[in-house]
Amino acid sequence: MTTAAILSTAALTVAGAPAVASAAAPEKEPCAKETTQVAKAQDALDRVTAVFAKQQERVAEARAEVKHADSRSDRAEAIAALKAAKVKKEHVAKAKKAQQQRLAKATERLATCEAGGTTAS
Repeated sequence: MTTAAILSTAALTVAGAPAVASAAAPEKEPCAKETTQVAKAQDALDRVTAVFAKQQERVAEARAEVKHADSRSDRAEAIAALKAAKVKKEHVAKAKKAQQQRLAKATERLATCEAGGTTAS
């Protein structure tokens, strides 16, 4: 056998392997994409909820600092910190609400898919 014959045989063997592997692969779950989207949305909501809880704690701590401020300058500084904490909390609250909407939409798409409907995407 020549070198060219060996290389062409090897190329045919390698090129034919993916076709056999893909033919033997099991079928995809009908709603796999939607299930993945729901799982990702839930994970993201869990992360945002944890951040929101932390921001609520920071606002509570800032309120306590305002109450316990001794001097005028300490009080002004504590009030500024409280305002900043409230702004961050509001920002995270909006993100949490948006993520809840995303999760609801993903769950709706999954329910539609499982009911036998078509997906919008």
